[in-house]
Amino acid sequence: MTKLIVKNLTGDQIHPFLDELARLRIEVFKEYPYLYDGSVEYETEYLKSYAACSESLVVGAFKDEHLVGASTGLPMKDAAQEFKAPFAAQGQDIDKIFYFGESVMKKACRGTGIYARFFAEREGYARSLGRFDRVCFCAVERPADHPAKPSGYRPLDGYWNRRGYTRRPDLTTRFLWKDLDEVEESPKKMVFWIKPV
Repeated sequence: MTKLIVKNLTGDQIHPFLDELARLRIEVFKEYPYLYDGSVEYETEYLKSYAACSESLVVGAFKDEHLVGASTGLPMKDAAQEFKAPFAAQGQDIDKIFYFGESVMKKACRGTGIYARFFAEREGYARSLGRFDRVCFCAVERPADHPAKPSGYRPLDGYWNRRGYTRRPDLTTRFLWKDLDEVEESPKKMVFWIKPV
């Protein structure tokens, strides 16, 4: 297999990859547990917030110059309101939090150690900015008996714990999207995981 090249892109450098990143998100998020039925138009609009933020980060994994994996992050103050609200409600200083968005990788390119690299690059970047004391991400939580759950599915909780992240059930949000089997969007519960930097 061709070796994957990892590049860090910030701010304006993200613009040329918005369409590829949008399509990658749709492809990967169709899988359980997200089951996301997305559109390129919505995804491109959502991702513009990353391209517009000078301190955003996309860690891109490239194969033959094509984007096959990506991981994103930006200061929490520049994230969507749904992500900021739980912290603001607790009186936490969102200016000190760096938010990690998705980590997505085409199936054929998984198992190469890039997932760990995604975390390491984003954590290092947040530290390098010098004003953040925490990094966080949120993950969707589905019922244990969800009918679309694949046989042998293993959540990533153990991996996240080993990387030093703590699940915070007191910090939750709900994000709207349409599942593959839904006619309309519905709110999905998401729980935050936090790590000090």
